[in-house]
Order: sequence, then C-alpha cells, then structure tokens
Amino acid sequence: MLLASVATAASLASGPSASSPVQVAAAAPEEGADIRISLFGQPFFGERGPLLADGVTLVPLRGIAEKLGAEVSWDEGARSVKLRKESSEIVLTLDSHDALKNDQPLRLEAVPRLVGDITMVPLRVIGESFDTIVTWDEATRTVAIDHLQSLPAVGSYDNYKALLEKAGQSRSGIAVSAGSMPASEGPMPVFVTDQLAKTAAPVAGAESPRAPAVSATKEKSEATSADYSKTNTQVEGVDEADVVKTDGTYLYQVNKDRIVIAKAVPAGQMSVASTVTFGGVFRPNELYVDDNRLVVVGSTSRNVTAEPVPMSNSASASPAVSQKMIAPIRPVSSAVKAIIYDITDKTAPKQIREVELDGNYVTSRKIGSALYLVTNKYAGYAYMTKKVAGSEQTDEASSSVPFYRDSAVSAESKSVDFPDIRYFPESPESNYMLVGGINLDRAEQPMDVAAYLGSGQNVFASGQNLYVAVGKTKALPTAGAAEPSGSDSAKRKIAPLSYETNTTVYKFRLEQGKTKFVTQGEVPGTALNQFSMDEHNGIFRIATTTGEIWRTDENTSKNNMYTLDEAMKPLGKLEGIAPGERIYSVRFMGNRAYMVTFKNTDPLFAIDLTNPSAPAVLGALKIPGYSDYLHPYDETHLIGFGKETAEIPLKGDASDPNRTVAYYQGMKLSLFDVTDVSKPVEMFKEVIGDRGTESELLHNHKALLFSKENNLLAFPVTVMEIPNKTAGADSVTAYGQFKFQGAYVYRLDLTNGFQLKAPITHLTEQELLKAGSSPYNNDRNVERVLYIGDTLYTLSKGLIKANDMTTMQEKGSLPIR
Repeated sequence: MLLASVATAASLASGPSASSPVQVAAAAPEEGADIRISLFGQPFFGERGPLLADGVTLVPLRGIAEKLGAEVSWDEGARSVKLRKESSEIVLTLDSHDALKNDQPLRLEAVPRLVGDITMVPLRVIGESFDTIVTWDEATRTVAIDHLQSLPAVGSYDNYKALLEKAGQSRSGIAVSAGSMPASEGPMPVFVTDQLAKTAAPVAGAESPRAPAVSATKEKSEATSADYSKTNTQVEGVDEADVVKTDGTYLYQVNKDRIVIAKAVPAGQMSVASTVTFGGVFRPNELYVDDNRLVVVGSTSRNVTAEPVPMSNSASASPAVSQKMIAPIRPVSSAVKAIIYDITDKTAPKQIREVELDGNYVTSRKIGSALYLVTNKYAGYAYMTKKVAGSEQTDEASSSVPFYRDSAVSAESKSVDFPDIRYFPESPESNYMLVGGINLDRAEQPMDVAAYLGSGQNVFASGQNLYVAVGKTKALPTAGAAEPSGSDSAKRKIAPLSYETNTTVYKFRLEQGKTKFVTQGEVPGTALNQFSMDEHNGIFRIATTTGEIWRTDENTSKNNMYTLDEAMKPLGKLEGIAPGERIYSVRFMGNRAYMVTFKNTDPLFAIDLTNPSAPAVLGALKIPGYSDYLHPYDETHLIGFGKETAEIPLKGDASDPNRTVAYYQGMKLSLFDVTDVSKPVEMFKEVIGDRGTESELLHNHKALLFSKENNLLAFPVTVMEIPNKTAGADSVTAYGQFKFQGAYVYRLDLTNGFQLKAPITHLTEQELLKAGSSPYNNDRNVERVLYIGDTLYTLSKGLIKANDMTTMQEKGSLPIR
C-alpha cells in the first residue's frame, strides 16, 4: 500500500493481508513497485514506490494524507509526525511501533522509517482512521482506498411508516429474523427433528464469538503476569461481560438483584467487602471490572407516557374527586442500562455514571477503556394517548423513535430522531438496532449512539471492528405438478415448501468508544453463534448452514465456509460440507478452522484458510457424539465439550430398515490432536453421567476455566445417572436421576488426558437427599470456577468456597446471605 510524503511527513498504511504473497517478511526493506494504489477509484502515484518490510507494505504519506483531507505536521525534536482531520489525530514516531490516536495508545504493524528523505509507514492506520476503507485485490495487485458506505436516513415519520409497511410486506407471514420480533434479542432458532433427540442449544447470554485468537498462549501470559484467571473470551484483548470477575484479590459477583464484592485473599479469611443494591426496576445481568472501575450491565424499563390522567372531568364532580388522579396502565419500553462505579474503596463503591439504551440486550464488549452496548428495540408500533385536558401528550411520531440517556450529559432521556436514524435499503425491518459506545477514561465525552432500522442477532468483535449478523428467511415459490388428467385440482401434487435463508453481516469500525458503519455483506445460510465468525488479517470468515436437516431432497442441510474482504465482498467459499447435518460448533485458529457437524455421528472437519480465495477441507474425523463448544489447548490440539450419543435402529420405517436414530447421552469431553490436519485424532475422551447431564458450558463459553500451564480444566455441571444401568435400547433412551451439582475439576495434559481431581459441590448431604431424582435448583448451584494464585474458587449465589488447587483440600468458605 502506498502513501506519498515529503521529508517532513510520514505515511501511514498497511499493505495487503499478511496471508497475501505480497507480504513476505524481510529483514531489510524490499521494493514493491508492482503494487498499485487506487484512491477513490483513481490511480494514485506517490513520490516513490512501496516497500516490503517486516511482512508489511510501507508507503510514503503526504500525498494521500492530504488527498484524504488530513493536515500533516512534523516535529523534528520528537522525530514524530502528526496527522489531523476534524476530531481525529494520530501521532507517529520514527522507528517505534507505539503511536497515539486521540491520545490513546495504538500499536502499529511495522515501525515508520526514513528511506532517503521520505518517511515510510504502514497505510491501513491512516486509511482506517480517516473514514476510508482499505482493501487488497490479489489479481491486480492493487490497494484500493475508498469511502465508507453511506446509509440513507429515515428522515421523517412518513418515511418511517412507509419503511415499516415495506418490511411487513417483505415478510409475507413467513418465518422472519428473530430481530424483527418484539423483545427479540437472541439468535434465530435452529430446529431439528425428534430423530436427533436434541434441540438446538441456546447461545451464551443474549447472543448465540475472531476465532480463538484467545488460546492457551493468551492464558499463559495472563496467568503468569497476574496469577489469576480471566473470563474465557473469544478474542484476546476484547473483554466480555460475565456474572463473575476477579482482580486477583476481590471477587465481583452478580447475585440475584445485587452485586456482591468479596475479599477473597487470604482464602481462609474471606469476607464480604460490600454489597451494591439498585433501586427501581433495574436488574443486573453481567459486569466488567477494570482496575478501580466496576461496570454493571442490566435491564430496566422506561415509561413511554408522561402525565397521569384525571379521574373525572365532569363539571358535577366534587372538587375533592376532580382533584384525584389515577395512574393508568402505562406503556413501557425495555431498556439496557450500564452503571459505572469507582471501586477504589471496595467497601464503599461510588456510582459515577450511568447510560441507557432502549431495547433488549443483545451483547456488550469492552476493549481497553471503551465499552460498547448492542440492543434490539421493536419498532413496529407506536404508543398513542388520547388528548386529555391538562396532561402532556406523547404523539405518535415521538413515541416511535428510540431513546437513550447518559447521566454525564443529562438526567433526562433523549430521542434519536428520524433524520439521525439510518436504514439498510435492501433489508428494511420493523426493528431498531442501537449501538452505544462510551470511553470510560473520558467522563466528559458523551455516549456515542447510532440507530438503525435493522436488528442484531449474533455479534463478533475484533479489536478494531464489530460485526453484527442477522439471518433472514423467505419462502421460495413452488409450483404443483399436475396429474396426467390435469383437470381435477384435487389430484395435483403439491411440492413441499422451500425456504431460503441468508445472513447479512453489518460491519462497524470501533474507535475508542465510537462506532462508524463501514459496509455490509451477505452469505447464504444461517450462522450458529458468535464463534461462527472471525476476522484474521483483515479477512472476515463465517460458517453457515443452509437447507433443512429433515429434508432428503436437494434442499437438505449443507454446511459452508465463506471469506469476505475488508469491504465485505466475497473472496472464497467452501460449500456442501456434511449434507444432511448442521453445524454444532466452530473454532477458528489462525489460518485454520475446525467445524463440528452432527446428525448421527460427529464429524470434525479441519479447514484450510491460508488462501482466503480457496478454502479447502484438509481432513475429517467421524466419531460418536458431538461438540457444542471447541476450545484451543494449543496450536495443534483442541478440547471439545458436548454430548456422547448412541445409535439404535429406528423401528417402523419400512422404506429404510437400516435407518438409525441417535440419542444424546452424558456430557462428553474430547481432546483432539490436529497436528496432522489430514488425519485428526481423538486422543482422549471423558463421559460424565448419563442422559440428562447438563452444563452451562455447553451453551456459554464463559463457564469454562482452562489453564494449560496449570494443567487445569474446570466447569459447573449437573450430573444425572441411571441407577443399575444395563446395556440395551432402554438405557439409551432413559433419563438419569439427579446425582450431583457443582464443579468438576480436571487435570489435563497430552500424556494422561482427562484426570478428575475432584468434584466440588456447595450442596449439603441433606440438600442432596431432598433433591430426590430431579436436579436440585437453589442458591447453592455452582455457576463459575476461577483461581487466584494457588487457590481455586467456586461460586454459587449462596456460597463461595476456596480449595487448594494442588491438593483440592478446602481452605475456606463464605456464605452469602
């Protein structure tokens, strides 16, 4: 990539994807004269050609910077260049990877350097910092710098109504995306037949996750430096909210309608430092902890109408009666609230700010000091009130727009009006998607709020971009085939209905608490959850399922992998994987992806993404059972968490006497060796309990504790066992009886596999006896496991228990009342 500059300025750009042949790492700069630059569709020529260094294409700056409208200034003393455009400012220093963007640290791919009298820098930073998008075309070896996509504004209430009408017509009463329904916030459900003996698992939180950039490598660095576990997140550096966090000394827990802050160190002297309670209708869901700051994210509601209605307007009513007011049933709007506390003093948290967004919670992310919230708000109706003398009225138009509130600006809610609401021309919906962002380090900076007529289902976030995926289903036209006579309509054969589902992915750029819509792309099929998406070297990857698992014709289910460039244009595809099955889990690891599909057996597919234009299956392993979640052990090993299954003949199917049905059994742990990707191997497996055994980990990755350097694996589980179990079909279909609830703690290594160190329960013997054969549901159900130093902590709403991580002996406990 190229940027033109003079001796007193630097250029800032990155070259083609690291996977591109252009980016060959070099100790010394090499010429890259065959690389072309297109600036807003026109060829651009700088003072010199690009260079390849450290695997990144470097170019000169000033020409492009000034074309982009940026001011360029040089500080000779600091040997730095400053680029400024409107409110954005970047400061780069020669021979340093460290830069500043709006006074916030920024890490560059390669260091700016002098080549002769011209300063050369990576281009992408400048391109993506000043409202442009940078893409690479391998065929023409061209770097293209273009404007971000511009979305039209709703503009007016009349246009809003017209768009909603269009959205209603486009659905035509057929299955629609979950995001277009009232109070919808999760992923579109995936239905399977009874033959599978399993319905689709719910997805973590309100969403259904760049692939495992978060790996054992990340775990090691964190555990070594901080000596305590962190929330199991999908992407390194992108935090996800959870019900429990620790800072290495204190535990922070969402506990019913409050937050409990407990001093956990030393383990033998645990105590409750403070309890944070909330007024009104706020209910905490998840939280973040950052140094001396606590962020609580939860649900609340906002009254839509204002004044109470007079009880009577009759002239004959007595003065006393006429003064009486009744509070009518007031329409309310769901809202998501984030409350920020200063917890310098853990015994007395101090609220310093709160923000609200209309709608239902989809998800949130925290990157450094930037917090992002995503909500869905149904927009398909308006609250209207009759005109009553002496009362304030809420008109139809003003009650149709979304609201937000930021206590740093005002105690009152503020609307996002129609001129500021955008919509996606090809896919109008009767739903708002709101994206809010705040910079926690800048209390004076108002919350950035963007509203779209659209919806959010599955959300993936890298350090730079937010991707929101929405599945949309429509019926395909079908025609009946006439019988030979053709005269009697009753004799016509009606073909089964066919549906087509596509997933639209909206891309947003994240900039220190602010978001900018970049562009959108579309792929066939439905994405399962956040782990179905990934970003690597600027390339977006997504796995989907098309068709129906119960069909046996050309519309049977198939699984696919798609890659899109930075402008969300198609690059490559791999379609038709495992016909008749659907995706149960996906994990991306650099230039590889691992996909688990299932119907009767569990194929684990290893997919090569080294060339984004041509994804390819490298190998597959078929074993009983399936994995709902895949977690990297290291670069060549994976851990699978799912269910064991057993196949038995399906009786009564005369058309296919060999047909079988698979029934899920106990929870299954697998350790896969993918060193030879052409031949994946299940090295070890562990089955917990019988049919009915469940763990939150199977639908929420944040329930996992894994530390490779400590050979530690732990998670909450409810174990069901069949007493006096015997072999046969009856034991396959039978459900087990309640046996245990708590945490299973394993030692895991590549030599011995899974070794159960200890089960830890918070239930007393009496509570276990009272449970009988049903799962025991109370405040002593273990929800999370984490560690601080050499101590393992298990948390339920009624108890915190500490055990020695080596001997598993109890070191202390703290009842929570």
